[in-house]
Order: sequence, then C-alpha cells, then structure tokens
Amino acid sequence: MSSTQSLLLITLIITIIVVVMAMLLINRRQLRDIEELDNELGNMEDLHLERAIGKLDQMELAGESLATLNTWKKSYQKAAELFPEIQRLIEDGADENARYRLVKSHQSIKQARELVDSVSEDVKNSSDVFTQLLESNRENKAQYDELMQSYREIRKEILADSFDYSVALEEIENRLSAMEEDFAQAKNLSAQGDHVEAKRVLSKIRADLTALKTKLPEVKEDQHDLQTVFADQLDEIAAGYKEMRDAKYGFGSLDVMLEIRKSNDQIDRSLAALAQLDLEETSKGMKKVEKEIKTLYGILEKEYKARPFVEKNQDKLQRLLTHQQTVSQQLIKKLRHIDESYELTHGELDESRELEREVHKMDSDYIRASQRIADGRAVYSEVQDDWIKILGRLQEIGKRQQELSEAVDGLYEAEEVAQRSIKEFKQQVSLVYRHLSRQNLPGIPEGFLQMYTLVINEISKTSGELNQVRINMEKISEELVQISDDVDRLQREAEDIISSANLFELTMQYSNKFLDNETVVRARRNAMKLYDRDYNYKDALDTIATAVERAEPGSYQRIENAYYQEQKELID
Repeated sequence: MSSTQSLLLITLIITIIVVVMAMLLINRRQLRDIEELDNELGNMEDLHLERAIGKLDQMELAGESLATLNTWKKSYQKAAELFPEIQRLIEDGADENARYRLVKSHQSIKQARELVDSVSEDVKNSSDVFTQLLESNRENKAQYDELMQSYREIRKEILADSFDYSVALEEIENRLSAMEEDFAQAKNLSAQGDHVEAKRVLSKIRADLTALKTKLPEVKEDQHDLQTVFADQLDEIAAGYKEMRDAKYGFGSLDVMLEIRKSNDQIDRSLAALAQLDLEETSKGMKKVEKEIKTLYGILEKEYKARPFVEKNQDKLQRLLTHQQTVSQQLIKKLRHIDESYELTHGELDESRELEREVHKMDSDYIRASQRIADGRAVYSEVQDDWIKILGRLQEIGKRQQELSEAVDGLYEAEEVAQRSIKEFKQQVSLVYRHLSRQNLPGIPEGFLQMYTLVINEISKTSGELNQVRINMEKISEELVQISDDVDRLQREAEDIISSANLFELTMQYSNKFLDNETVVRARRNAMKLYDRDYNYKDALDTIATAVERAEPGSYQRIENAYYQEQKELID
C-alpha cells in the first residue's frame, strides 16, 4: 500500500470517527430537549383545569365573572386541543432520535417546541384566572363581613359623638348612606354570581371607609378649634382691645375689630368647607385664622408692654432733651467766641449747629408724641421705638459735643505752648550762634549762615502768625514741628563745624612730624587754604587727615578717638 493510500485511509477513519461523535452528541442533546418538552406538557396536563371549569360552571357565575370565565375557558380549551398533537410530535421525535434519524427527530422537536410555547402562557393565565374565580366567592364573603363590621363601628362612633361632628354630620351621613347602597350592591352581585364586580364594589367600600375613618379625628379637632378655640381667642382679643382703648391705648390706622370680623368670616368659610369634608380647604382657612390671631395677640401684647417704658421715661427724656438743648446752645456760643480768635479748621461750628438742629427736632417729636399720649392716640410701641432711638442718639450727641468742647479748649493751651516754643527756639538759635562765634574761627561757613537765616525767618513768620487776630493753630502746630526739626539740624551743623575745626588743629599739629614728607606738606598748604580763606573746616580736616593717615596708618583714628573721649569726659 502506497503512502498516498495510507494517508487517505487515515483521513477516512478520522472523518468517520468525527461523524459518529457528532451524531452521538446531537442524539443526547435532542434527547434532553424531548424530556424537557414532555415535562412541560405533563405539567400543563397535571393542572387538570377541566375540573376547575366544572366547579366554576356549578357556581352559576354571572356578569363580568361569567364573561371572564367564558373568555379564559375558550382560551384553555383551544390550547388543550393541541395537547395530543404535541404528544404525538414528542413521541415521533423520540422514536426518530432512537433510530438516529436525527434530522427528522429535530423537525418533530422543533414543531413540538413551537406548539408548547404558543399554549403555555394561555394555560398559565387560565389557571390563574380559574383559581381567582374559585376563591373570589369566599374572599368576597370574608371581606364583606370585615367591612360591614368596620362600617358598624364607625357609625356607632359617629352616633355616640354626633355633637363633635355636628358641622359635617349631614355629609358624613350621606357618605354612610352611599356605603350602605354599595354593601347592598355587593351582596346582590355575589348572590348573582358576579364575584368580580362584587370584589370591585367591596374595594370601593374599603377605600371610602378608610378615607372616612382617617378624616373623622381631623373633623372633630377642626370643629373644636373653629367653634371653640378660635372663637374664644377672638372674643378675648376683642375684650382686651376694648379695655385697652378705654385705657387710652392707641393703635394707629389698625382697626382691630375689623380684623376680628375678617377672622370670623374666615372661620365661617372654613366651617362651610368642613361641612363638605373638604379638609384641605378647611386647613388653609384655619392657618389664616391662626396666623391672624397670633398677630393680633402680638399687637396687643406689644402695646401693653411698651406703655410702662414710655411712662417711666417720659419725664426723664424731657429732662435730657432740655439739658441737651442747653448744652448745644452753650457750645455754639463758646465756639462763636473762640472763632473770633482762632480759625476752626474742621467745621466745628457748623457741626455743633447741625447737632443743635437735630436735638431741636427730637424735642419737637417728643412734644408731638406726648400730646398723642395725652389725647389717648399714642401707639406706645412706636413711641417706645422712637424714644429708644432718641435716648441712644442723645448719648452720642452728648459725647460728640464733649469732644468738640475739649478740642477747642485745647486751643488756648496750644497757643501758650506755641508762644513758649517760639521763645525757646529763639533762645536755642541765639545760643548756637554765640557758641559758634566764640570758637575764634577765621569765619562762619556760608551754608551755616543760610541755615541760620532760614530758621530765624521761620521763627519770625510763625511768631507773627501767633500775633494775628484769628489764629490757625493747626497750621502753626505744623510749622512748629518743622522749626523744631530745623533748630535741631542747625545745632548738629554747628557741632560738626566746631568738631571739624578742633580736629583740624590737632591733626595739623601732629603733621609737623612729617614735614619731610612732600605729600603731607602739600596737604598742609591746601588744608590751610580751605581753613583760613574758605571756612570749609570739614574739607580742610579731610585733606590733612588723609595725608597723615597715609604717612602713618591709624594715626588720625587715634587723634579722633582721643578728642571725642575728652569731649565726653567734659560733658559727664
């Protein structure tokens, strides 16, 4: 046998094995499908719905119940007619599968599956409907008894507490009568065999009973609040209002009795809504009345509490206003007098006049309020609010007027301080000049003389301003600060000149050691020229000190340290 023939043989054997295995797998799978179909068919047959239909026929159903039964009976019977065909297809499929006629078996299985799928839903729904119809009579009877018991309890409760429901009693009776008719209808429907319609009526009765039972406590509470609680509160408000009016309480444009009538009208509207068991509308109306009652109580209480405050503070406020008017007039008079001698640069006089006008207005408001009190027209809460503001503002005004008074009082003292300062500045400048003149210097530097002249002119100018009829102390104070700085600067300049001249002389003496040093000799000539002719003592010192320091490093630093140590010892 050639290699080609051997390869073909092997391929053939493998192909046969694969085909056989595939047939075995398909056979097993289809066997499972057949068993599943057989079980589903068996489950539908085991329902024995013919028995349920027989029982239902014996119940002599009517109306919607009978229509429902007939509909689903036809649906089931149509499905049941296919059971034998399904059984045949299952058996054919099993037989063909056992003979490994797999294609024919598959066709039978497929047809059987399609039929089972087409009838299974109808069978299930039919079963559910039949079960419900069978149980409906018993359930309806139990529900009827339960609802009737609840109905009797509610009627008994309403009868016992009829006064508490008197506003809505007619509507409640109407609804109970409607329920009685529904009970009679449900009973007749059950007797006629229309259990489905009877169940619907019973469901309606349950909903109506539940709704009524839920509303009854609210009806009782709302009626009590409207007829007793709110009415008593409004009567109490009316009585309190009349007493307060007799006691000369004022309420402005508010007509309390009109508001009470409005609330009573709203109570009547709420009772009308309650009579129709419209609890939502009743609740809205009650909230309005409750809010208005709370508002009216608040108004009366507010006025009642405000009066003691007003009566307690009436005389006190009058004294404070009178006192503050006096203070205002005195302050203006004082400021006018001061304004003749001093410039009031911060509008003190205008501010004090504005404060006086404000106090005068508050006094006018107080007088009008007092008149309304005497006439019995005062709204005490408004008066209280106004007077609290006035008391607080009077305190602020008094504080501000005190500040204004103290501020201008300081002008006299400030003028005296300024005069003393000018005198001291003149003395300081004179002492500085004399001290510098006594140093036996060749002359005084031009820069110092200019600064000296500037300070003298500043002092003279400010002194002249102090002698004017009206003095601007704010401006003078600023000038005094500048003068003080310039005097200090002049003193420092004089001290620097004196120190430079003294150190120049000491350094020139020390430079005699280096007369053989041409640099030092040349520096001595230049320094003397700066000292004697230009009076430039600082540059003269720098010139000779630089030359000496180069000739002998550290020498000038010793001279300088020794000089300042000596000056310190003299001061101490």
